[in-house]
Amino acid sequence: MKASKVICALALASSVLTGQALAASWQDQLSSAASELSNSSGTASTAGTASSGLSLSTLTGLLNGGNQALSANSMTNAAGVMEYCAKNKLASATSTENLKSQLMNKLGMEDTAKAVEKPDYNQGLMGLLNTGKGQQLDLTTIGSSPLAEKVKTKACDMVLKQAANFVS
Repeated sequence: MKASKVICALALASSVLTGQALAASWQDQLSSAASELSNSSGTASTAGTASSGLSLSTLTGLLNGGNQALSANSMTNAAGVMEYCAKNKLASATSTENLKSQLMNKLGMEDTAKAVEKPDYNQGLMGLLNTGKGQQLDLTTIGSSPLAEKVKTKACDMVLKQAANFVS
């Protein structure tokens, strides 16, 4: 009887250890697959790539990253981004142009020639958002998936809110 208890205990211990080993193996495989997927589907930075856009996790991170993730770090850049957003139908052209005009006046850049002398403004015109987190998000290359479009729209909304706060 005692021998059968020992055998049962050994069998049970063996199955527990085997289960733990399998779980660790699965976790390693999942981690490896996730790493390969993120490397092949986009970059982990917010600069993006023209061919594939940003990875799903990066786009989700931008949406959930708080206001600083999609805010302009300067009002000059915001003015350029506002024009980019209006031209690409990411924001209402009429209200955006009106707000942009007010912002340009407040910044002392009523004349377009003065504005184009500012690197931040030109970057904004090209869809480059210099974010409040000290990074640069290229709205033209983050992709065209529904999630990427949400990121673009949220970025435009954030910049418009910043500009509205600045001019009021």
